Amino acid sequence: MSITQEFKQFILRGNVVDLAVGIVIGTAFAKIVDSLVRDIFMPIIGVMTGGFDVSGQTLTLYKDARLGWGNFLQTIITFLIIGFCMFLVVKAVNTLHTYVLKDTGTKTDEPTTSEKLLMEIRDLLKEQKK
Repeated sequence: MSITQEFKQFILRGNVVDLAVGIVIGTAFAKIVDSLVRDIFMPIIGVMTGGFDVSGQTLTLYKDARLGWGNFLQTIITFLIIGFCMFLVVKAVNTLHTYVLKDTGTKTDEPTTSEKLLMEIRDLLKEQKK
């Protein structure tokens, strides 16, 4: 198989296409959350702290060397919001999965041969102890 055919087979796999779509949507979602933090939450925090703008805060280390701790703090807040939103999405999908498929997580199938054998061994060990 030639390298072009292998590449074509690799790129057209469902997993690769799903991953690409996920990355594009994730990037767009990150921009939305970044705007939410920068344009909505941080001004509210600024009002609550008396006009203190966190994003522009720096600490001068030596002459022109500055530590941008405010921007770092804003990035951490953005990360926490994205993490919380992803948690809510996964929780919603799991709830939907349970609701739609009636997946209660309980096992209704008959035990496998290995499970039956293990149960017999367990019962025999219990009898030996008596």
